[in-house]
Amino acid sequence: MPAAKDSASRPDGPAEPEGPARPSRTPAKSEQTRALILETAMRLFQERGYEKTTMRAIAKEAGVSVGNAYYYFAGKEHLIQGFYDRLAAEHRVAVREVLDQEKDLEARIAGVLKAWLDVATPYHEFAVQFFKNAADPDSPLSPFSAESEHARVEAIAVCREVLAGSKAKIPEELREVLPELLWLSQMGLVLYWVFDRTEGRERSYRLAERGARLTSLGVSLARFRVLRPLVREVHGLFTDFLPGMTNALPDPAKKSAK
Repeated sequence: MPAAKDSASRPDGPAEPEGPARPSRTPAKSEQTRALILETAMRLFQERGYEKTTMRAIAKEAGVSVGNAYYYFAGKEHLIQGFYDRLAAEHRVAVREVLDQEKDLEARIAGVLKAWLDVATPYHEFAVQFFKNAADPDSPLSPFSAESEHARVEAIAVCREVLAGSKAKIPEELREVLPELLWLSQMGLVLYWVFDRTEGRERSYRLAERGARLTSLGVSLARFRVLRPLVREVHGLFTDFLPGMTNALPDPAKKSAK
């Protein structure tokens, strides 16, 4: 969406003077320009670091005006959100084969996690660069922030499909909370991946496989009614105490009160 016209929203320079209305952008041309700015930003973030890369530098390198760069992205944080969305879109495509062919829950979870590692591989060094910002719970780059909601919802939707398309019997009362717990386990894998220095991130792939085995076993055990409160307790723990989760995910207490 277009950025505000005041200079405060543009730390790299003053706002452009008011002028005639911008020429209309065809969808194809607009998407090409947006993609160019995003690709340029990703490259500069990797080369110079997130903190040292300005919107002005990104615009210059992309061959567009600063105002045009702000038209597509209101700031550097919005560029990272664009990266999150693109990564989520690439992941949705990458998981189609395993979700269309596999019915075994462990295979589906492992396939989805490894597909994310495959898609994220080219961005590993970049992720290391901006992780210190994303780790700040007050940062809009946090995966738990309001700004990251779109990518987060998309990722949870994939987790929901993982469960729904499997042959595993999912208790009705846990169908709402399990996708969110699967997503949280994926966030744990992402954190490990950021710090993984093994060749080809080999340990991250092993973690994905073992995590899938453990998760599928937990889901299998959840068919026993006596264990279901434990699953809800784990979900409640994250919802109540993990930064951003309280507002990002549905409140089970509100649902039960209806």
